[in-house]
Amino acid sequence: MHARTARPARTVAIGGTALLGAIALALGGATAASAHVSIAEDSVEAGAYAILTLGVPHGCGDSPTTEVAIQIPEGINAVTPTRNAFYTVEKVLEELAEPITDGHGNEVTQRVSQVVYTAMTPLPSDQRDAFELSLQIPADAAGQTLYFPTLQTCEQGETAWVQIPADGQDAHELDAPAPAIAVTAAGHEQDVPVVALLIGALSLGALGLITGVVALLRGRKRA
Repeated sequence: MHARTARPARTVAIGGTALLGAIALALGGATAASAHVSIAEDSVEAGAYAILTLGVPHGCGDSPTTEVAIQIPEGINAVTPTRNAFYTVEKVLEELAEPITDGHGNEVTQRVSQVVYTAMTPLPSDQRDAFELSLQIPADAAGQTLYFPTLQTCEQGETAWVQIPADGQDAHELDAPAPAIAVTAAGHEQDVPVVALLIGALSLGALGLITGVVALLRGRKRA
């Protein structure tokens, strides 16, 4: 894994900034989502460190996929991609308009603009793959939707997953929507996971059983 300077030819053009505000992705069916390059996670908190998983299905008919180039939204400067045994991975860097200071007091003059996975063994059209990116969500992104326009290159042809829905439009109505994730406010209350509910129910059930056994033993002792 290594970094390189930005290549203008590889930049995915989306006709505007990748960081747009106040647009929440409408929930769609699993079938529609599986046909697009999409992010598995539904939402993430502003300012949080997160691992985002991009699922990549077939995108060029029957032609195998050879490269997946993921554009990183403005405001995210550092990205750590997870290794994938079937791909080489590169981080494309670009100069910041103005240097910034990171959380460790270091001056930062560049950001990761793209993460490019190049297949050593092309991804067959009847299979899918997943790519993980570790990054920090901008602290000022609450209420926004972050878009990760992605270019899927195949042995024959390519698909640019770069379309961004208009205000109020369902992203699943688009032919090639950009992968996206909603950003919630820090400290946003999340729904209680089903597993936690099951554990709670089992705990209450066990407590009730113990109470019943104790009462039964006490009753026999008195008798």
